[in-house]
Amino acid sequence: MAKFRKIGILSSGGDAPGMNAAIRAVARRALSQGIEVVGILGGYAGLIGAADEANPEHIKRHMLRPLDSSSVSNIVTRGGTILYSSRCPEFKTQEGMEKAIKVCHDHQIDAIVALGGDGTFRGATDLTNHGIPSIGIPCTIDNDITATDQTIGFDTALNNACSMIDKLRDTAESHARCLVTEVMGNGCGYLSLYLGIATGSIALAIPEIPFDKEYAIQKIDQARKAGKRGMIAIISEGMPKVNGMEYGEALAKEISARTIVDSRFNKLGHIIRGGDPTLRDRLTATQMGVEAVNLLLEGKSNMVMAILENRVTAVDINFALVLDKMYKNKLKDGDLEGFTDYQLAQMRARCEYRNAKFKRLYDLSYDICI
Repeated sequence: MAKFRKIGILSSGGDAPGMNAAIRAVARRALSQGIEVVGILGGYAGLIGAADEANPEHIKRHMLRPLDSSSVSNIVTRGGTILYSSRCPEFKTQEGMEKAIKVCHDHQIDAIVALGGDGTFRGATDLTNHGIPSIGIPCTIDNDITATDQTIGFDTALNNACSMIDKLRDTAESHARCLVTEVMGNGCGYLSLYLGIATGSIALAIPEIPFDKEYAIQKIDQARKAGKRGMIAIISEGMPKVNGMEYGEALAKEISARTIVDSRFNKLGHIIRGGDPTLRDRLTATQMGVEAVNLLLEGKSNMVMAILENRVTAVDINFALVLDKMYKNKLKDGDLEGFTDYQLAQMRARCEYRNAKFKRLYDLSYDICI
C-alpha cells in the first residue's frame, strides 16, 4: 500500500451537482486511512496562486484549506462546489506548472484528486508526469466524457431541466404555442436527447444526428391541424448558428412564418446546473470518491473514474482523452501513437457503442414524440 502524508482535492471547469459529495467521500476515505486532506480553492488557479509571489501571504494561505471530517459534514446535499472552481490557462504553461508543483512540494501534498471534465484531466495527467500522482473524477452536467456512461451532475441537470420544461408546457398549452427550448450540452446532445424523450417534445435537434428540419416543421403543422395545442421542441446548444442567430431562435421564427403555430424561443441556461444533487449523483460521486483514494493507496495514478455497465471502474487518463478526441473527430497526427492494437480496437468499439446508443434513442423519439 502506497504511503501518503497529504492528499489535495480540487474542482476545475464548470461546476456540477454532486461535486461536494465527491469531495466529502475523498476526504473521509483518506482521513480514515490516517492521511491529511487539503482542499485547493479555485481549482488549478488556486494551486498556482498559492505559490504566486505577487499574492499576499493571507491570500496564499486561504487557497489551501485543511479538511477534516467536520468541515465536509452535510455538504453531500449541496450543489456547486465548496472548493469553488475556475478555468486556468496559465496552468497549461511551463511557468504555471512549476508553480503548482512547488506548492505541492512546499505543503507536502503527495497526490491530487481532480474533479471536472476533459480539461481537468489534462491537468491531472500533467501533474502525474511531474511526479504528483493524480486521479480524475468526471464531473460535468453535459455527460460528454466518452470513457464513462455517466458523469456526476448529469442526472441532477436532467431532473432540473425536466421540471422546468414541464412548467413550460403549461404555458404552451394555455396559449397554443410551440416553445422551442435550447438546452446546455457543450456540443454533446445527451441532455437534449434524454429530455426530448422524457418531456414528449415534438421535435429534437442534437449535434450527433442530422436534423430533418422540414419534417419537424411539417410535423408541428400537422399536429396543430389535428387539434394539438401546446408543443415543445428541444434544441441542443451544440447546434450550429443560422445567420448569426441561435439555431433554436431561427427555428422558432421559421415555424411561426411557415405554419399557423405561434412559436417562441426559450433558453434554460446555467440554472439547470444548480440545486441539490439527486440521489443517483450523490451515490455515484461517493463511490467514485472512495475508489479514487483506494487507487492512490494501491499505488495507481493517472486514472479517471468511470461508470461502465453500471459498475464503478477506472480508465487510464491518456486513453480517456484520446478516446474523447476519436469520438468527437478531433484526432491530430500522432495522437494514436503508443497505443496497442487492442487499445485502439477498444476505442473504436466504445465510439461505435456510443453512436449506436444515440441513434437508438433518437429513432425511438420519432415514434413516441408527436
